[in-house]
Amino acid sequence: MQFLLLFSAFVVATCGLIYELIAGTLASYLLGDSVTQFSTIIGVYLFSMGIGSFLSKNFNKNLLGWFIQIELLVGIVGGFSSVLLFVCFEYVESFRIILYFMISLTGILVGLEIPLLLRILKDQMEFKDLVSKIFTVDYIGALLASIIFPLILVPYLGLVKTSLFFGILNVLVALWLILKLKSGKGYFNLLLMEALLILVVLAIGMIYAEGWVNSSEQAFYHDKVIYAKSSPYQRIVLTKNKDVIKLHLNGNLQFSSADEYRYHEALVHPGMSLLTKPENILVLGGGDGLAVRELLKYPEVKHIKLIDLDAQVTHLFKTHSLLTPLNQNSLSSPKLDVLNADAYTWLRNSDEKFDFVCVDFPDPSNFSIGKLYSAAFYKELKRVLKPNAVIVVQSTSPLVARKTFWCVNHTLQYNGFYTKPYHVYVPSFGEWGYVMASPAPLIESYDLKVPCRFLDSSALRTGFVFPKDMDSIATDVNKLNNQVLVHYFEEEWSNYIP
Repeated sequence: MQFLLLFSAFVVATCGLIYELIAGTLASYLLGDSVTQFSTIIGVYLFSMGIGSFLSKNFNKNLLGWFIQIELLVGIVGGFSSVLLFVCFEYVESFRIILYFMISLTGILVGLEIPLLLRILKDQMEFKDLVSKIFTVDYIGALLASIIFPLILVPYLGLVKTSLFFGILNVLVALWLILKLKSGKGYFNLLLMEALLILVVLAIGMIYAEGWVNSSEQAFYHDKVIYAKSSPYQRIVLTKNKDVIKLHLNGNLQFSSADEYRYHEALVHPGMSLLTKPENILVLGGGDGLAVRELLKYPEVKHIKLIDLDAQVTHLFKTHSLLTPLNQNSLSSPKLDVLNADAYTWLRNSDEKFDFVCVDFPDPSNFSIGKLYSAAFYKELKRVLKPNAVIVVQSTSPLVARKTFWCVNHTLQYNGFYTKPYHVYVPSFGEWGYVMASPAPLIESYDLKVPCRFLDSSALRTGFVFPKDMDSIATDVNKLNNQVLVHYFEEEWSNYIP
């Protein structure tokens, strides 16, 4: 019995942390700002466990029966948590209330279990051995959960099936306890029936829940969802309306095939036009291969290195039959090397030198992305540039997020870069801004070296001119210890009403 109950403690710890990680990941997918979401969810979960531990003193009889009952409740609540949160996000206005209610309920139930186990086992071993063994298996379970969640569960099962799988695991452990310890009492017979019923419900959920989630996710988007998958880093969704394909990451539009050429031509060609013989190119972000497509128009380019964190994005855009025509199979070019890695870490360890760097990261909506717009990051970037190299950084909208845009410009200048900010109009996003920068003084060249669908000398000349409502304003420099850029971004985009 000791082994069985200690194993139950191991499962309790593993499942409890998995449910916590699922809630934090879902919240970061749906609400953004992963640091805030994970911080508050961990805090609420641990506080709720404390409440559960406090309440455990009120259980004085049939402790084993109550432990099994709570295990079953954890299985059904935790198992369906991701399904409920996905569905509620689109249809319920007060989503955060439901999110924190689910976290609190799960935390209270998990917090009840360990104290009950301690009391059940207190007469079967010495106190020091009891505490040592319970907390050892508890911490080992937590470690296992933290390792397998990003490496195995999210990539291969996804969030929905992961929560349901661990719900089933909770119920199976409870069922094992019931069958091993059943003594013919009517109460245990009721628990057995309850366990079997919950197991069937969770199994049905494993079969149908993905469809339920896809239906709710479809309601979130105006166009038909043709692909949806959670990677270890983000929720990837492709939608299609007639011939227009759109990519959404964590619910945020990344491009529309109807006008992405405007964005990518403006990202690549103004900077490349300043270089006489750009041979070695670096692309940071841009796992869709659309910036690489534009770079491959230059015959003098010999080598392009693309650094993108998410292997699922680069694989998708290298293999999907609807996407490879869009990027013209650029990710299969023999001139291209793709490395799936954190750009900051890779940059700090790189000794290569580049003629042109295209910085195509998502907008700085959270601190993990904000570091890629920081003074420390630009310092490392400057180290891998040739003396007359040019970089271009996508820098969000200078109209909607004016302080955000100019903060990028001022942060580059803080690191000794000469800068030339400019903007173009992209219908899917409105006015969009870029900052061109170099260790050497820049000229304003309007002579493009390759033909473009949108960009020409006239459009480029206009792009370097900023009207009064987009012109330069004073901002702080974005540093790792303040991440002021993220605060600017949140403030400005939250006030934007299209």
